[in-house]
Amino acid sequence: MRIHLTSVLVHNQDEALRFYTEVLGFVKKTEVPLGEHRWLTVVSPGDPDGCELLLEPDGHPAAKPWKEALVNDGIPYTSFAVEDVHSEFERLRGLGVRFTQEPLQMGPVTTAVFDDTCGNLIQIVQAT
Repeated sequence: MRIHLTSVLVHNQDEALRFYTEVLGFVKKTEVPLGEHRWLTVVSPGDPDGCELLLEPDGHPAAKPWKEALVNDGIPYTSFAVEDVHSEFERLRGLGVRFTQEPLQMGPVTTAVFDDTCGNLIQIVQAT
């Protein structure tokens, strides 16, 4: 068994697709119209057959309060592995990404947390 798909709740799929592809560097894998929304996934360009990230609309009544509670408490929605947190932090900050936690070593990992502009905090992590 392996993880095939995971999701992040977004308030606008077009904005999310732009951020996750143009800023973070993922590539669009699947786009299927489903009424007013789409089944819209992105993948790592280095692993196009790997785990897909679904840019899931946050229209469910429980989604927005839950997302707001996580953000207010500084809790990342999900985590992405990177080779070098410090380099990725500098690259993303140079693109205007707002970080809520600068790179911080925590035992065997170094992490940083940013705002994905879609209502979520996302953590990047590097095993040290």
